[in-house]
Amino acid sequence: MRILWTKRITTAAGGVLLLGVAIWFAWPKPVLVDLAPVARMPMEVTVDEEGKTRVRHIYTVSAPIAGKVLRISPPRHVGDVVAKDETVVAVMEPTVPGFHDARTHEELQAALGAAEAAVKLAEAEVRRIDAALVFARSELERASALARTDAISRKALDKARLDAEMGEAALASAKAQLAVRRSERASVAARLGEPNRNGATTADCCVQLRAPVSGRILKIVQESEGVVAAGAHLVELGDPLDLEVVADLLSSDAVRIAPGARVRIDGWGGAPVEGRVTRIDPSGFLKVSALGIEEQRVRTTIDFTASPGAWSRLGHDYRVIVHITVWAAADALTVPVAALFRRGEDWAVFAARDGRARATAVKIGQRNNRVAEVVSGLRDGDRVVLHPSDRVKDGITVSPRPSE
Repeated sequence: MRILWTKRITTAAGGVLLLGVAIWFAWPKPVLVDLAPVARMPMEVTVDEEGKTRVRHIYTVSAPIAGKVLRISPPRHVGDVVAKDETVVAVMEPTVPGFHDARTHEELQAALGAAEAAVKLAEAEVRRIDAALVFARSELERASALARTDAISRKALDKARLDAEMGEAALASAKAQLAVRRSERASVAARLGEPNRNGATTADCCVQLRAPVSGRILKIVQESEGVVAAGAHLVELGDPLDLEVVADLLSSDAVRIAPGARVRIDGWGGAPVEGRVTRIDPSGFLKVSALGIEEQRVRTTIDFTASPGAWSRLGHDYRVIVHITVWAAADALTVPVAALFRRGEDWAVFAARDGRARATAVKIGQRNNRVAEVVSGLRDGDRVVLHPSDRVKDGITVSPRPSE
């Protein structure tokens, strides 16, 4: 009888144990979640964009004439210091004659022959007029001698004097015409010149271009010796300590920014520095992003407000990241944006209350990429679920995930 009762008790105990194990496995376990507090803290909303530095005033030295740019001694390098109206940044000399085709060569040779014939014709004309002038002068001498004895009339004397003066004028005209013909011959002969230059180049034949402003060389456009056209860019000069930052913002972001807005500049390899917006261009332009998307951009100019010692290692065309403040508050009730999700047309969060997740509608104001301003729905000290998964439901038991 005792054995029978013992078996029954053992069986009952085993059944109870199995039931307990089944209940334990079937009992819903709390979902492990990451929790973050709703807290009051300083908050700001910024427009973040990549920008670049540039020298405010860049002076470009251009070729005043078409010619050949020479190498100068000592050679100039990017970063060299230049003094206004003293430092020679480029030297130019006239170009040598160019090649011409066979037909042009034949035409020029024919023109040269015609020019030589014209010179000979002008020389013969000078000799003819010179001979006539000698005769007119002798006639004038005879007429003057006869006029003293009243052998000829006064009119004959005047006629002889007029012939001599007209002869002198004709001789001067013929000599001038001879000079014109000789110049024409020289011009044609010069056009027939070969494209080479003999002898060393002297300083008298060259044009020295001096720095128009004191500063440093920012860019050497024409580094090698070569022929350039008039107006070609040769060297860019400027003061590296006169820097500003330009950023191409989306037009939708630019309308939120006002001149004078505070800017934090970082991402250049040094400590963040402060700046302010000085100008927003009134017109935009189309820019294609790296992904091939057409975007309407607006150029924004930013000045440094920090001392030059904080950013003196920056130079022209350096990459930076700008954070332009469009809204700021010293004490705002904030919630992490990672806790927000859409519930219909409104925003909501899962607030952890009494160990359960409670879906709570919230109204938010300003937000940035980390936190959002809470207008209503939450209180300081509430804890919310970050990145809620599909396992998190309203009323489900949750438990903070243990930190590593």
